[in-house]
Amino acid sequence: MKTKHDRRDFLKTSAMIAGATAITTAPLGVFASNDDTIKIALVGCGGRGTGAAVQALSTNQNVKIVALADAFQNRLDDCYNILANKFKDKVDIPEANRFVGFDAYKKAIPLADVVLLVTPPGFRPIHFAEAVKHNKHVFLEKPVAVDAPGIRQVLETAKEAKQKKLNVVVGLQRRYQNNYRQTIQQIQDGAIGKIHSGQVYWNSGGVWVNPRKEGETEMEYQMRNWYYFNWLCGDHIVEQHVHQLDVANWVLGGHPVAVQGTGSRAWRTGKDYGEIYDNHAVEFTYANGEVIYSQCRHFEGTSNRVDETFQGTGGKVYLSASNTGILWDTNGKEIFRHQGKGDPNPYQTEHDELFEAISKGEYKFEDAEYGAISTFTGIIGRMATYSGQVLKWDEALASNISLMPEKYSWDALPKILPDSNGLYPVAQPGKTTVI
Repeated sequence: MKTKHDRRDFLKTSAMIAGATAITTAPLGVFASNDDTIKIALVGCGGRGTGAAVQALSTNQNVKIVALADAFQNRLDDCYNILANKFKDKVDIPEANRFVGFDAYKKAIPLADVVLLVTPPGFRPIHFAEAVKHNKHVFLEKPVAVDAPGIRQVLETAKEAKQKKLNVVVGLQRRYQNNYRQTIQQIQDGAIGKIHSGQVYWNSGGVWVNPRKEGETEMEYQMRNWYYFNWLCGDHIVEQHVHQLDVANWVLGGHPVAVQGTGSRAWRTGKDYGEIYDNHAVEFTYANGEVIYSQCRHFEGTSNRVDETFQGTGGKVYLSASNTGILWDTNGKEIFRHQGKGDPNPYQTEHDELFEAISKGEYKFEDAEYGAISTFTGIIGRMATYSGQVLKWDEALASNISLMPEKYSWDALPKILPDSNGLYPVAQPGKTTVI
């Protein structure tokens, strides 16, 4: 049976491994004091970041949040007030540990044992690299990047995290949801034979808009409307639909090798919607010839659908986030149904399992690699719809086209800028270059 001291020994061992492999002097260690408290830093204090912090503080472990970081003061203040009111005994964040600005993450990360990285996705690769450099266990929200260079950086950092035995959980919470775990285990055990095709959907009415305010710089405007700019979001095929694409990769045990599709701006066409498309329809072909059809859209007033179906040589399966998992044989007879009543919230489960492993001194989670592969499945889908070309996985992943700005400051200019009418340039299939 492991004792309280196992966690401290585990974290010290991670630091020693880092010291053995680092080129420069290694950080002093990943735990900030000699007590048994697991210390948390939150990087990204918006709605999802605040939610992730609530889930981390709701685990059964001895945890305390000690640092906050965000680009915006108001978001940090709102987050602090929510956490301090809800978890008085688990919030120990003096003013000096509340950091604001583009470099705030560099100040918050060294203060903790575990880092929650929940900013807009474009920042994820550099934040992840910083956390692993300092030997921190990580909760990495999805998606983990927005372009091929970012994915390559995450994959390299994932290798480093593995060498250092740092737990990394990615917020693809279906991997932590009972109906997905149990139903996909049935598939992997051969219940419906070999999977040859499938359909995955995220069709909804879209998300929020923050109107432009007088005096905002272009950088601030795009940061506050991050969902509509690819350097921050990756388009909704990456930011939202990554969940279904991850399920497809999980079921098939790999990633697509060739991708083609179409998309456009049919509904959300005004200047408030930045540069992203509002619909994508993509065909993903896998190594053994399996084909997954993918559809995602942001149309108001139309039918919504968020789920996954797959067909095998011995039957078919239906999955959804509403705790559904059903298998049928080729005659339509139901052969398995997940009984989902009372299942735990998977958003909470991913934190429960991460912090339990850390408290026991266990190295269990290496999610960053599949998180990066599933994220790139969304990215190559976007690249295919934007370009109108059939893309090969390896060629697309080798692309050196970076969407990120040259520097991060409030007076810096992103690469995508509005015209005199306030409209942003939009990808044109047949003309847009993606590789």
